[in-house]
Amino acid sequence: MNAPPTAPFAPDTAATLDLGVIGNGSFGALLDARARVVWSCLPAFDGDPAFCALLSPREQEGGDFAIELEDFERSEQAYLANTAILRTVLHDSHGGAVEIIDFAPRWREHGRLYRPVSIMRRVTPLSGSPRIRVRLRPLTHWGEQRAATTWGSNHIRYLLPDFTLRLTTDVPVRFVREGTPFVLAHRMHLLLGVDETLTRPLHGFMEEALHRSTGYWREWVRYLSIPFEWQDAVIRSAITLKLCQYEDSGAIIAAMTTSIPEAPGSARNWDYRYCWLRDAAFVVRALNRLGATRSMEEFVRYIFNLATHDGGLQPLYGIDFSARLDEHEVEALQGYRGMGPVRRGNLAWVQRQHDVYGSVVLASTQLFFDRRLADPGSIADFERLEPLGDHAFELYEVPDAGLWEFRGRTEVHTYTAVMCWAACDRLAKIARHLGLDERATHWRARADGMRVRILERAWREDANHFSASFQSDYLDASLLLLADVGFIAPTDPRFVATVEAIGRDLRRGDGVFRYIAPDDFGSPETSFTICIFWYIDALAAMGRVDEAREMFERILARRNPLGLLSEDLALEDGELWGNFPQTYSHVGLIMAAMRLSRSWEDAT
Repeated sequence: MNAPPTAPFAPDTAATLDLGVIGNGSFGALLDARARVVWSCLPAFDGDPAFCALLSPREQEGGDFAIELEDFERSEQAYLANTAILRTVLHDSHGGAVEIIDFAPRWREHGRLYRPVSIMRRVTPLSGSPRIRVRLRPLTHWGEQRAATTWGSNHIRYLLPDFTLRLTTDVPVRFVREGTPFVLAHRMHLLLGVDETLTRPLHGFMEEALHRSTGYWREWVRYLSIPFEWQDAVIRSAITLKLCQYEDSGAIIAAMTTSIPEAPGSARNWDYRYCWLRDAAFVVRALNRLGATRSMEEFVRYIFNLATHDGGLQPLYGIDFSARLDEHEVEALQGYRGMGPVRRGNLAWVQRQHDVYGSVVLASTQLFFDRRLADPGSIADFERLEPLGDHAFELYEVPDAGLWEFRGRTEVHTYTAVMCWAACDRLAKIARHLGLDERATHWRARADGMRVRILERAWREDANHFSASFQSDYLDASLLLLADVGFIAPTDPRFVATVEAIGRDLRRGDGVFRYIAPDDFGSPETSFTICIFWYIDALAAMGRVDEAREMFERILARRNPLGLLSEDLALEDGELWGNFPQTYSHVGLIMAAMRLSRSWEDAT
């Protein structure tokens, strides 16, 4: 007789985005407040999520990597200062405590970065006689199956479809295989990574890895040009952005997750594990402001690998340069708190979003002006960018899906047109800098003509504000960026009036909607977090600094306990929603802090 089908597991309705992130430029992992790995795609950001407990596997138990403490009572968690190394302390109800240090190794060796796909976990008893259980349960095929295993005296191998994980440990292998509880009497180590035999003592290798990884991150942070105020928040955001770059190609992902809904039960569940050129350009600009220019150089390398012979670009690509990102729903995962669907792929790759040309040119501009760079932008690099400017000029009055990626309509969006202008404006400046006078004149004439046309078509005299599109009268939050990209002065009465209109119509408390008109999925319910920071930045640029500072402080208080942000904030209780950690949101935090902070000279 056939066995009856297994009943689906109940979704984890208590899941939250109070998560920490570790990574090293090759992959990333998310850990909950008890140091349980609940999300990690392997062997890279776009891979099969071997750890998928965050999205509630339907038929299989697991999808996690946990150090469970018997009679657990509470936990505390923080990053080691200025690192991507996470420390969690678990306390039991008998006075016992366990420290867990989690990190992905990263350091310089032999002239290159050592950044293997590895999660390193050091578990140390702090007090009492704590009993722990190691639960390592990777799944395959997006939560459908348990990973097949083999094992030896000191290791277990987990056979994933395209990757084999090896756990090397000084915990008795049988205890891990069978989930056997045991008293933690001394420090133990778990190294989960590539299927290679460790030829050194595990304890010594992991202690060295922790020391060298700590040193790498603290040295990286040391050279950031951070503002005087809100240093910890800016440093945490900068590290988070760094963790979202896939250094094999230079791609920068929008977030590490897929299908965390933008609002409860909204079905606004999207896969963000890809490189949106717009989002990545924002990341590059923010890190450039902090002096971390290597991300720009790597991203420009990524762009030059993508551009077609005629300079055409789509809105997003895979981290491996893939152009097709076909979207479909995954049945084996129930979704965050059971709120499906879970989507893999993103249909936005077929859209036309013409602002991408301006985004790429803006992200590349500093390459030509920053004298610190060992390999600054050349005439050949400028010539690679010019076809992007040609597209921008040809398309700035052609309807597109816009930066909010409307699936059911197209318009000539004001933000798109302005970004196309920015492409031509920056090409003119680059050409002038390179001494290419004829090209500078060419691009300046184009940019100036575009600006006149955009001002004519986007301004609404009767409403006294810019419109979100040339065909409409409604507002959207992208208009807050018109001054930031240099299209209009922040003190221009038209910009001031637009910011005030957005504050009146799109602001709800400390939240700011992208727009309020219904879209393909109804009316938006949550505040898009970067829009809040855009609004704060615009207030400050207009001179309303005190108001901006107060609002900024309130939004900082909405970060999760580790200082991280997702895509959206609930208006009522400030709960985090949307994919996590969201690069857009951390870019907004950095840019607003840089704008608002007192100078070092004034404060010291």
